[in-house]
Amino acid sequence: MPNEALIVVDVQNDFCEGGALAVAGANAIVPLVNRLIGRHDHVVLTQDWHPAGHASFASSWQDAEPFSTVQFPYGPQVLWPDHCVQGTPGAAFHTDLEITKAQMIVRKGFHTGIDSYSAFRENDRMTRTGLDGYLKARGFTKLVFCGLALDYCVAWSAIDARQAGFDVAVVVEATAAIDLDDSRKRMMSDMRRAGINLNATA
Repeated sequence: MPNEALIVVDVQNDFCEGGALAVAGANAIVPLVNRLIGRHDHVVLTQDWHPAGHASFASSWQDAEPFSTVQFPYGPQVLWPDHCVQGTPGAAFHTDLEITKAQMIVRKGFHTGIDSYSAFRENDRMTRTGLDGYLKARGFTKLVFCGLALDYCVAWSAIDARQAGFDVAVVVEATAAIDLDDSRKRMMSDMRRAGINLNATA
């Protein structure tokens, strides 16, 4: 469909098996993501792209444990293991991901003091990536999401897309979740409330 774009979220080595922030089942979704890419004429990839020493890394805080939460100026922030550091193999797309058709790559999380789950707005909810303007300028009205992780970057991106006025679907079978403190169930509910179609298939 000429007005539909596929947004493939963060299918990067550090989020896949063996990576620094591996999401269980991540490798298994790559063939499904590739199938979706093959079915879409318009594809956008997102890429976590953190500088070394990013404020969201537990290693940047004295005695902080990964997956603990601290208060940032913009609210609670999970502290993660170092991951997707700019230019490292972990930040690269999964080797088997079919990236040739990608018409745009959106890098996020490159501001040292702000984490970025959404492909549209960083976690301060003020700093924008420009993705919504790009998509609207090209005439897209419907967005389909897949990738990693369902309960963080996929869900936040999908909800922001709805708020920006797009018709949004998430192909849940082509995602995998971190599921930190029941985050998968919580974000699935939030997406349903936002009017996102969670029944799309690969």
